[in-house]
Amino acid sequence: MAFLKLIFLIFILHSFMPIPISSTPSLNKEVFAQIRPDFLDFAKKPEIMDWMVGIRRKIHENPELGYEEFETSKLIRAELDLMGIPYKYPVAVTGVVGYIGTGKPPFVALRADMDALALAELVEWEHKSKVPGKMHACGHDAHVAMLLGAAKMLQEHRNDLQGTIVLIFQPAEEGGGGAKKMLDAGALDNVDAIFALHVSTKFPIGVVASRPGPILAATSFFEAVINGKGGHAALPQHTVDPILAASNVIVSLQHLVSREADPLDSQVVSIGKFQGGGAFNVIPDSVTIGGTFRTFSKESFVQLKQRIEEVITKQASVQRCNAKVIFHENSSYPVCFNNKELHEHFRKVAGEMLGVQNVVEAVANMGGEDFAFFSEVIPGLFFFLGMKNETQGPLQSGHSPYYTVNEDVFPYGAALHASLATTYLSESPPKHTSPPEGSFHDEL
Repeated sequence: MAFLKLIFLIFILHSFMPIPISSTPSLNKEVFAQIRPDFLDFAKKPEIMDWMVGIRRKIHENPELGYEEFETSKLIRAELDLMGIPYKYPVAVTGVVGYIGTGKPPFVALRADMDALALAELVEWEHKSKVPGKMHACGHDAHVAMLLGAAKMLQEHRNDLQGTIVLIFQPAEEGGGGAKKMLDAGALDNVDAIFALHVSTKFPIGVVASRPGPILAATSFFEAVINGKGGHAALPQHTVDPILAASNVIVSLQHLVSREADPLDSQVVSIGKFQGGGAFNVIPDSVTIGGTFRTFSKESFVQLKQRIEEVITKQASVQRCNAKVIFHENSSYPVCFNNKELHEHFRKVAGEMLGVQNVVEAVANMGGEDFAFFSEVIPGLFFFLGMKNETQGPLQSGHSPYYTVNEDVFPYGAALHASLATTYLSESPPKHTSPPEGSFHDEL
């Protein structure tokens, strides 16, 4: 009897003991295990799919160039308002930053770019661009639609998030350095990691591709004006020929990669612009050349930039000309670098959703992306979302007036956004401590 009383006393004491609570906020793992597999199924529902398609087509019909995305931004804000998602606007002129969750650490960001290209659309379809000379020819309209799709799913589970997901709707990716301006405006303050996708015509629908380390190159553009002395082509001895000087400059620039760069350190110098003269029998006073250079390391980028200026000015002087070199700093992007741990996270999440056979290693290429500004300051992961369907015929690559988007890809992009962010919150302790109440994302 005394033994039973002792057992009862221990039970009563235990009942009133405090239950330990983790000081590390995280997504409720039981809840998360239920909702994560549902993201793709949810995104494939006809009402969600049609909604994303409708948003994309509205944006496609009204393309806006970098820092001019006022109507696109207005549409995004209207949808966030309908979902009850708080946001900051304007950020970097037209950018929007939304918040889902507690407003407290950990913070993880998802990014979509919004701008179009100065390109006349040649695809004849019901939702063709209504703005002459402007077109969404790189899939940014699709990126916005998929991030809004992810936002809709995440907002439904906002009470299960013990952390915050930051939605980055970014202006001016196409040469305007919008990511840099958003950083300067504090869009990623206190954010621990960021993810972004880009639709790709190279991979089948349902396949994603990425790689750890450099995935896209550091890029920049330059122009050079080479001045000589014009005159009649029949009397070249009375001229200082800038066309000859420019020709020697272009040949010498190719030696920078073939004879000065390590063959294992990929670099590119390409000249795409040569303007000079307008008559067959007149040597002009000046010639303008322009081009791009790209590398996979910061050190190589700095060295190559220095040598380009030296070669142009000194080769011009050999031909008795003088040259001025201008680098387009606003169009310069750093190396787009994928964090190794986030890449493993991506492989795991995408593999569980799509099957490991549909998560492939991307080949690094010399294209540029201003997502690199984000991944330069915090861990980032950039991946390609395949949208090729052989039964529907070939898709034109980006920046083509015949570019089209396979809208069947939208559920995959939205679901991956949502799953990458929620899984990150569930597995990552906050790296930032909460500041005093009222000083941290006070719009929440």
